[in-house]
Amino acid sequence: MMILIFVGTLAIALLAQWQVKRMYRRYSQVPATSGYTGAEAAHEILRGAGIRDVEIVEHDEMLGDHYDPRHKRLVLSSQNYHGTSLAALGVAAHEAGHALQHQAAYAPLHLRMAAVSVTNYASQIVAFLPLIGMATGLLSTVTGLAVMAVAWGIIMAFNLVTLPVEFDASRRAKAMLGNLGFISGQAEHAGVAKVLNAAAMTYVAAFVTSLLYLLWYLLPLLTGGRQRQ
Repeated sequence: MMILIFVGTLAIALLAQWQVKRMYRRYSQVPATSGYTGAEAAHEILRGAGIRDVEIVEHDEMLGDHYDPRHKRLVLSSQNYHGTSLAALGVAAHEAGHALQHQAAYAPLHLRMAAVSVTNYASQIVAFLPLIGMATGLLSTVTGLAVMAVAWGIIMAFNLVTLPVEFDASRRAKAMLGNLGFISGQAEHAGVAKVLNAAAMTYVAAFVTSLLYLLWYLLPLLTGGRQRQ
């Protein structure tokens, strides 16, 4: 069963990554008729919302775009910073959507921010505890299962609260791009939607993965070990 979970979740993650890269490659070749770059679109979205303390910076990591709420920094890959494609505008607007969430004190975003540190610790536990347990034998089976269940529960909760954050940022991005005239016509709206929807599926895949691993470690505790007999 563990092998099936591992292979199944790996397949889900790889499929989601393949889809987002496929959509991004496809629509990075489709220029928006407005001619705006991703950086310009993000700047105008922030300016229109009255946000003037967020820095927009360029970096060279492809698809490493993100909004850093702690330092109020919107980071765009070079391709999206300078690009005028539907993909560039969609990604830039999505990250600007996170800045809008931050300004509006969007509750799920603040929950995710608060949970980052504990989630990082939980990720280290699920990565190294099985190896430490097998090497030392210091943990009993029940203790090991309980610790892993708690750690995966934290990761699952983090991934769960991430879903509304990401879907809401994409919703804001689509609306702002259309309202400000960065994209127009059904084809351009559909292209941006496909890029952002594909990206959102990576977060769904992460949630499903963490939920399955949580159940794998939790059910034996709830059933007295009968699930592993």
